[in-house]
Amino acid sequence: MAKVLIIDDDTSVRHMMAEVVKRLGHTPLEASSAAEGLRAAAGLEPDVVMLDVHLPDGDGLEIAGQIKHAPASPEVIIITAFGDPDGAELAIRNGAWDYLVKPSPVERIMITISRALQYRMAKSSARTPTVLRRDEIIGHSQALDTVLERVALAARSEANVLITGETGTGKELVARAIHANSSRSGHRFVVVDCAALPENLVESTLFGHVRGAFTGAEKPREGLIRQANGGTLFLDEVGELPVAAQKAFLRVIQERRFRPVSGKEEIRVNFRLIAATNRDLEQAVAKGRFRNDLLFRLRSLSIATPALRERKEDIRPLTTYYVNHLCEIYASEIKGISSEFMEVLEIYDWPGNVRELFHCLEEALAMAEAEPTLYPHHLPVHIRAAVTRTTISAQVPPASGTRPRLLEDLNRMDRNNFLSIHAFREMMERQYLERLTLLTGGNRKEACRISGLSRTRLFELLKKYDLSNIMRKTKDRRCSPPVRDRAAS
Repeated sequence: MAKVLIIDDDTSVRHMMAEVVKRLGHTPLEASSAAEGLRAAAGLEPDVVMLDVHLPDGDGLEIAGQIKHAPASPEVIIITAFGDPDGAELAIRNGAWDYLVKPSPVERIMITISRALQYRMAKSSARTPTVLRRDEIIGHSQALDTVLERVALAARSEANVLITGETGTGKELVARAIHANSSRSGHRFVVVDCAALPENLVESTLFGHVRGAFTGAEKPREGLIRQANGGTLFLDEVGELPVAAQKAFLRVIQERRFRPVSGKEEIRVNFRLIAATNRDLEQAVAKGRFRNDLLFRLRSLSIATPALRERKEDIRPLTTYYVNHLCEIYASEIKGISSEFMEVLEIYDWPGNVRELFHCLEEALAMAEAEPTLYPHHLPVHIRAAVTRTTISAQVPPASGTRPRLLEDLNRMDRNNFLSIHAFREMMERQYLERLTLLTGGNRKEACRISGLSRTRLFELLKKYDLSNIMRKTKDRRCSPPVRDRAAS
């Protein structure tokens, strides 16, 4: 008998859903708010959660990820009276089992719950405890836990893996973790930097060549693909692989054999393929820069590495790890880390992700020299300036009656630095959302009313521009009781 948690502020809907759950022979649990639902998901350990989107104290799509990472890792089924394509896509991308629109036929609800429970049972019986080797993959955030679950899955498989993510998010570390936890860990992990391959020597570098294959080929050369035999071949920045080489490489993936340049016989190889890119390969396919059939072959199993701004709870353990690591490298005393130093790190957006954080900490240690504790003034100036701007922007609304700063700047731009329409739209959108947050005091319902946006779309935009925390802090300041002046009392 399974436990099904129903989170909905409509009493009649909860009771109806509870009857459906009982008819299936399972135990219904009920919650009428986001806060109550999160507590129930953490304490009662349900197997499935039926989650409404519009809750009195929050957005169901916003808490879906937290529920998925509750101790029991329940399957989440979104059920809402307001069908929203954007919300449906966001729910599925965030790991929801299904997205149902009220009123849904009872049979459909019963089938969806049953299928989710069947999947959960099969997954539980097939799962074996896994202790991952995760060298230098530091953190405990929900976003990182999701990546590590995919790493464990990939390590147990021989499927091709495509790792996507921004520069500096640790795609190679993820690839190495897959290799280290796989049955191929005793063999080579061969890295191919596709961005650094000279176009006229791509095939020679990958496939090798025989003696005399071309001018200067005085000795035969073993290509990188053959070096990976028995191990893992990692194609870093695969989006940079020249189009001419993509067709040849496609055959290698399919047949697991190749012919060295000017060679007469084909060579069989047995390797695991992992590729990584910071590019949108689907967009590259649309522009004719990447082969669609190659993309399909690479993406048998996909892993998306989150940006550091999406896993800010990992900044503290990352900082502690890297500071201690750097102190060990430089044979210096371990530095203390002030709370103000950590606060600046947690506010900054980190466009360069973990790689930028590492270099920032390296510079801070150099600035601190013999000082025992790290303070904000040890950080690079551009980081402190950006954090100050962000903090002040969230506190001080722009003067009424003035034109948006961006429009003033636009009038001063010439053809050499003029913005693209996409960049202009995003900058204006961000300014609009920042101002909307201040005007509404962080009240999302009011923000939706003024802007005409659905709750789902508003949440998606706030997440896109990393403004969710600012809206939450604004709301907290608005709701906090005023401090009484003792002298006045």
